[in-house]
Amino acid sequence: MPLQVPPSLADFDYDLPPALIAQCPLPERSASRLLVADGAKLEDRRFADIGRYLHAGDLLVFNDTRVLHARLRGVKDSGGQVEVLIERPLGRHDALAQIRASHAPKPGSRLTLAGALDVRVMGREGDFFLLRFPGPEDLADLLERHGALPLPPYIQRPPDAADEARYQTVYARHRGSVAAPTAGLHFDAALMDALRAQGVGFAWLTLHVGAGTFQPVRENDLSRHRMHRERYAIPAATAAAVAAARARGDRIVAVGTTSLRALESAAQENEAGDITAGESETGLFILPGFRFRGADALITNFHLPKSTLLMLVSAFGGLENLRRAYAHAVAERYRFFSYGDAMLIPRRADAHSCT
Repeated sequence: MPLQVPPSLADFDYDLPPALIAQCPLPERSASRLLVADGAKLEDRRFADIGRYLHAGDLLVFNDTRVLHARLRGVKDSGGQVEVLIERPLGRHDALAQIRASHAPKPGSRLTLAGALDVRVMGREGDFFLLRFPGPEDLADLLERHGALPLPPYIQRPPDAADEARYQTVYARHRGSVAAPTAGLHFDAALMDALRAQGVGFAWLTLHVGAGTFQPVRENDLSRHRMHRERYAIPAATAAAVAAARARGDRIVAVGTTSLRALESAAQENEAGDITAGESETGLFILPGFRFRGADALITNFHLPKSTLLMLVSAFGGLENLRRAYAHAVAERYRFFSYGDAMLIPRRADAHSCT
């Protein structure tokens, strides 16, 4: 047997023409394209066709997080301009945040954000700043009123009124994310009704996506990379639905890498790999070689080169298979990233191997 070499950062690079990065959503959510990547077999479909690949008894697991108005602009005490992107709230008044400024603000200094919020810089945690917002109003409510929707950095335009709806899933409930769980953006009410009528089951979890999801991987030796941590919650009803589907022999289909990370993080909590209810944080970094226990298929968008999300889907579907799929998607001019098209990836039986 040949020696297996651990993957490096260069293994997850690919050439993407900038014109393929979707800047706006399509008029209809389910009108996006769907690439079905079943091992080496590739099929070009429309997302509205996804029911062809799902069976009665399959369980779709959705992330019902809701995106915060997490971007704020303002000034430092010195008058210098700042742009703040909330990483995640820490209770009702505190938050971790990224800050863009000509000079980083010092602990103890103050920022005036959105012309209305007197925010204190409490300290630093790595690349992030700890901020304290004025009370007594809840931080999420302050952000809703004063902040802007944080479209990803590769969308090169300011958010508009249409983004307020389209950069949220139709089932978004729990405020806390600073990026949308984008695989879910393809589902509209009519498609979900059709899948229910087909006998497909739905379950919900919440993982609040942090701004760290856009942080680049800086280490070519991937064993040295450390993931940002994200909060997740799995309700008792979802844990029960997953257990029932497993007992029936039906498939668990993760809608998005966020759902998959939450399921796999929960599955690591016990030797049997069961999905247990509860709340926790995950810093799980999934690379080829990972043994999946929480999901049997994955619905996902196309991800950035050299990103941890591309590493995750390569682990799930097989590195060489995903390379072929991405090359096909580029050649066929699929739309990439948050407002782009989707993939359906059944998990390979040998997805725990490095190839």
